Amino acid sequence: MKRVLFATTNKGKVAEIKEILSDYDIELLLLSDIDFDTDVDETGTTFKENAAIKAKAAADHILVKKPEFLDCVVMADDSGLEIDAMGKMPGVQSHRWLGDRSYKQAMEDIINELEGIPEEERSARFVCAIVSLVYDPDEKIWKEHTVQETVEGMVAHEICGENGFGYDPFFYVPEFGCTTAQMTPEQKNLISHRGKAVTAIGKLLLKEGILEKK
Repeated sequence: MKRVLFATTNKGKVAEIKEILSDYDIELLLLSDIDFDTDVDETGTTFKENAAIKAKAAADHILVKKPEFLDCVVMADDSGLEIDAMGKMPGVQSHRWLGDRSYKQAMEDIINELEGIPEEERSARFVCAIVSLVYDPDEKIWKEHTVQETVEGMVAHEICGENGFGYDPFFYVPEFGCTTAQMTPEQKNLISHRGKAVTAIGKLLLKEGILEKK
């Protein structure tokens, strides 16, 4: 069994990742398992850069303070929502852009901002980049693998659905005729940005012999 440390405290992400990687022979660990509680300054200008910053922070912590976890695969993701009519905002600032607002308040503000915008201009996408780091004890370096995936959709005119988290309740996917918050977890994981990215990194690490199926 391979230990995989996913650098997050987001319980919604954890539930999705566990489901998507359920066929792999892994033990999923979180930042709390390595006593990491530092706020990482996400200074990157792209999703890949921010994912790499978070992964490296966790890996550096292991190297200095928790060497017993050097056998772990360290993963981190950065994801967000790009709305074309808003110049691809909030983008990499999707979480920080909230400020003191709840996701519900932020979605209502966006819906109000896009009032009167034609359907064809309400296009949006979720983006997810994942960076994986694996420690090479011979070279004494962390070797990196990176993937990025998207799901295309639209900003809905109203908030709908109780599943998922974040901006899911107003992200409408035309071919399914519903928001990602109205999908079952299984449906969402097949088409979502994070579902596709986690699946892709799993396959990549499987091919490299780093992960194994059950």
